Amino acid sequence: MLTPFLSACELRQGAGAGAAAAAAAATVSRCLPGERGYLRMSLRGAINAEIDARGSSLGCEGGERPDGRGLRLSFAVPALAGVPALRIVFGLDAAPRRNATGPLPTNLTLIAEGKQRLYATQGEEHCSIEGLDQQAVGTAGEYRVAARGSCIDPATTLDGAERLYVNRFDFAGLASFAPEEPGHVAAN
Repeated sequence: MLTPFLSACELRQGAGAGAAAAAAAATVSRCLPGERGYLRMSLRGAINAEIDARGSSLGCEGGERPDGRGLRLSFAVPALAGVPALRIVFGLDAAPRRNATGPLPTNLTLIAEGKQRLYATQGEEHCSIEGLDQQAVGTAGEYRVAARGSCIDPATTLDGAERLYVNRFDFAGLASFAPEEPGHVAAN
């Protein structure tokens, strides 16, 4: 089941941001077993890092967006040398359980826990998915969702003072969807 996420409108920069980010990170569940779950991305600007998280060091979850329009996947990455623990949320304009080719509009939100900062693209026109693969795994309603994409504009703090450039990203995470209606035929 998808736990509640923080939106850019719900989180303010400052003292409350650290507590909210910690609470958000605590809600991320297990990821896919072994090396099947991963997150790779290059960050430049406010945070400079090459993220390559996988296996037990990565938390992930996902499902349909609350408004039912698309998917949302969240990844929790532990702190690394010089990089705070991160919560990264992708909002994809794509149908659940369906493979797709891009460009698929994507929203990106990144919470840097130790810095008490939230960075967001604040719209789906700044990032896109090139390819999306969704495969059913084990339990009914659970899917491995893998994608690759890039951003053409930076994610910024809500006041626009800091920029975070994400030129590329690749991920595979776990999403849980409600059972489909009887007689519904999945189209891949």
